[in-house]
Amino acid sequence: MPLPENFIDAIYRDPGLERYRGNPLIEALPPVMDLKAMKASLTGKVDFNHQDCFDKGHLRAHQISSLLDDFFQPLSIHRQLEEKISILIRAGYVGRNIADGSLNRKMQEGYKRIMSGATSDYRFSQSNSTAKSLSLIGCSGSGKSSTVNRILATYPQVIYHPKYNFIQLPYLRIECPSDGSLKSLCLNFFREVDRTLHTEYEKTYARKRHSPEVLLSLMGQVATQRAIGVLVIDEIQRLTLKRSVSKEAMLEFFVALVNVIGVPVVLVGTPKARPIFELELQAGRRSAGFGSLFWEPMQHGPTRVDPRTGMPRRTEWQAFTDKLWQYQWLTNREEVLSDAVRDCWFDLSQGVLDIVVKLFVLAQMRAISTGLERITVKLLRTVYEQELKPVHPMLDALRRGDPELITKYSDLQLPGIDKRILQLRKAIDERQAKQEPDQPFSGNETASRLHTMLQALGCESKLLQPLIENALKDYPKLSIPELSSIILDWYHKPAKPKKTKPETVKVAEWGTLPSEDLRFKFSQAQKGKLYEELTYGAELFDVPSWLKKVG
Repeated sequence: MPLPENFIDAIYRDPGLERYRGNPLIEALPPVMDLKAMKASLTGKVDFNHQDCFDKGHLRAHQISSLLDDFFQPLSIHRQLEEKISILIRAGYVGRNIADGSLNRKMQEGYKRIMSGATSDYRFSQSNSTAKSLSLIGCSGSGKSSTVNRILATYPQVIYHPKYNFIQLPYLRIECPSDGSLKSLCLNFFREVDRTLHTEYEKTYARKRHSPEVLLSLMGQVATQRAIGVLVIDEIQRLTLKRSVSKEAMLEFFVALVNVIGVPVVLVGTPKARPIFELELQAGRRSAGFGSLFWEPMQHGPTRVDPRTGMPRRTEWQAFTDKLWQYQWLTNREEVLSDAVRDCWFDLSQGVLDIVVKLFVLAQMRAISTGLERITVKLLRTVYEQELKPVHPMLDALRRGDPELITKYSDLQLPGIDKRILQLRKAIDERQAKQEPDQPFSGNETASRLHTMLQALGCESKLLQPLIENALKDYPKLSIPELSSIILDWYHKPAKPKKTKPETVKVAEWGTLPSEDLRFKFSQAQKGKLYEELTYGAELFDVPSWLKKVG
């Protein structure tokens, strides 16, 4: 009988540490990742080609939108979290071994616990549990859940051990119920096990009116039977919604979760859940072994100097934004991210990863729909004011550094982002229809490819079309590289000067002019502040320096 699609057969490898050797549950896991392997595994794969910057607007809109799902750049906190989860899973298996019978002993203890009504935990105090736990606290949009999901995805969902006829779950991820009920949380556990293994635990246990304490013991038995490596519980701040459950009761529940289930637990939530763990610290409680990782937004600086070279090191913010800046599908894109745009980008997003990427995506979409075709400070501020209003309170709280306000607004989401992207796509289509009423080159694929390729080399679009048409007419059998060579030769030949009237550009279209054009700079400057945006020696004659030279 073939295994389900999410099952894989165990392949055993030396785990590299004596503590882990001889344990099939650990030897069947992927090798422990070093920094290089971690980056390769977690980094998002974005397909980008410079020629695509000259595609039709509606095609570029789809490519830009893909950044919301595909872009992921590992940071130091991602490395820290991956390492912690890696240790939690393997250390948790040390006391559970299907080869030496220790797992069976734990199953027997779990059975006794259930039969005794989960009231005689002291009888099993000699059990050598290696389970630990971790709490991960951070604002919505900071990347907690997406990072945990990416890390878990580096492990197989289900491993089948033919030699032992045993099924292993390296991880199980559940969400706290929206009603904040501890009992519903327990039932979510059985529901997710059923979804993964095609079992019927929920059906079996939901029929009976078990208390949360009994359900915890049943969870422990299932977790042992299926050798769950780590249990991840997301959105734990929802448990604070149920007023009938005190912080003390929730803390007791989490302590029992680790002690009774006997597997490592990762708790993920927003700062609203922070009081639960602060209570644990204040009370000096260490029975559950909670370690906390507070997931702060990315910081702007400060810049540090490399002691080996004496050169300034890029901050994480600089490295992250430089990487993201590469993925611009804009015809007038600036290749180098300016300090002014970078600083504005941080001020508006406050380093919250989700906002950083969404602001970048929406800015590109608007740049295409307006014909600006580049990202500027003015554009970023316009997008922030018009598209990101729901998250203004949370970002203002982060700017102030007020813990109470951050806790109050930490759950804010950005609703309607997909709807707004669709609206911007429609605006792009409308602009495209006005600009190009006729299909260029009559649908000739070779001509279109030549046009895109030569645009990518910096050739002006208006001059290319007649040259391409003539080249195809005169040399119909030549390949694209041969044709491009001929067209470039024609393109760079000096043309005879013609008397033409100076082209007049409407004020409303100044934003589409080249970045060096003073009219473009005027369109981007705040009213009455153009002079402040200009620099001596570039747009302004440096009168002070000249006066010094002439005495």
